[in-house]
Amino acid sequence: MVTKPRHLAALLTVACALVMPISASASNSMLLGLFDDGVMLDPNTNSFPVLQSLHVQVVRITLTWGGRGGVANKQPAHPADPSDAAYDWSRYDQAVERANAAGTQLLLTIVGTPAGANGGKSPQYPPDSAGDLRAFAYAAAERYSGTFLDTATGQVLPRVGLWLAWNEPNNPVFLLPQFALVGGKWTMAAAAAYARICNAVYDGVHATGGPEQVACGATAPRGSNSPTSARPSISPLAFLRSAKSFGLRTFDAWAHHPYYGNPSETPATRTPGSAIELGNIDELVSTVTVLYGDKPIWITEYGYQTNPPDGVFGVSWTKQAAYLKQAYEIARANPHIGLFTWFLLKDSPSPDGWQSGLITVAGREKPSFATFANLRASSL
Repeated sequence: MVTKPRHLAALLTVACALVMPISASASNSMLLGLFDDGVMLDPNTNSFPVLQSLHVQVVRITLTWGGRGGVANKQPAHPADPSDAAYDWSRYDQAVERANAAGTQLLLTIVGTPAGANGGKSPQYPPDSAGDLRAFAYAAAERYSGTFLDTATGQVLPRVGLWLAWNEPNNPVFLLPQFALVGGKWTMAAAAAYARICNAVYDGVHATGGPEQVACGATAPRGSNSPTSARPSISPLAFLRSAKSFGLRTFDAWAHHPYYGNPSETPATRTPGSAIELGNIDELVSTVTVLYGDKPIWITEYGYQTNPPDGVFGVSWTKQAAYLKQAYEIARANPHIGLFTWFLLKDSPSPDGWQSGLITVAGREKPSFATFANLRASSL
C-alpha cells in the first residue's frame, strides 16, 4: 500500500472541490457525457478541446486491467502499489492529464482480467480471486487520487472521482460464462461473478479514502435469458436481481445502456418484453429502488447509428440529431438520472463497428454535432 505524501494533503481538498458528484437529485443537475475510447485514448491526437466546444462534462474511458492494452499484463509484485514496475499506466496518464487541462471529469471503467489472474483464460472471464481485482482497483484509484506523486515525472497526477465496474456484464462479449449448470440446474453465473467483481472494485476504490463514486451495472439493454440459446445473455432486471441474490452489497449508482432495439423506435418507445430502453427506464429505477434504495441511475452509453453509413440499423442524419435531443430531454426530466453519455464522437472506421458518431470517419460534422453542443444551453 502506498502512503499519501503529507505535503500533498492539501491538494486532495482542492481536487475534491473540482469534481462534481453525480447524485439522484434535481434533474437539471444531470451531467452530459461522451464515450469514445478510439478517439480519447489516441496518443497522437488530443480531442479534448473538441469536447470543450461540445460542453462535455464527463468523458468515459475504459481502463483495461488485462488484455489488449492492459495495465497489468505483467504480474505485479505488489498489486496494490500503483508504482509497481509491472504496471503500464502511460496511455491513461496522458488521458487524465488532457482531461484535467480541458476541465473535464473522467469516468474510468475497469474491465478485462489479466491471464495471470484467471488461469490463462481470455479477458472476458472473471478473476479467480476477487482480491486481485480489489488490489488493482485500489492501485488505480490511488494513482488518480489527486495526491499521487509520479516519481518518473515529478508531477502529481490529476484526480479521477468517477468509476465504473466492468462493461455490460450481462452480455457474453464482456463476461463469460453467462450461465453454468450446477446440480442439474442452470444458474446465472455472470451475475454471481459480477457480484464479486463490483464488490471488489467498490471496496478497492473506496479504500483510498477519497469521495469517489463507484457505479455498478453498465448493463446491456436486453438479454435472451436462455442458457441453451446460440448467444446466452441475461436481461437487465433479471441480472440485477440475481446479482443481489449472489451478494452484490451496494454501489453509488447503477449504470445502464438503454439502446434502441430497432431503427423504427424513437427514444420514447416503450417496447414490450424484458428489455430496458430509455422509454421504460422507470422499470429499472423502480427495481433499483426496491433492492438498494434511492440510487442514481447513470446512462453510460446511448446512441443512434446513422444511415449512411449503416444501411441496416441506422437512421437518417436528421433523425439522429432529433433523437439525441429527445433522449437528452427524457433523461433530464427524470430526477433519478444523474448522467447521460453519448456513444460516439466519431464513427468507427470498421464497417462492423458502431456508426453513432457526431462526426463521420472523414471528419464531417453531422447535424447531431451542433445539436449536442446546444444541449446544455437549451436546458438552462
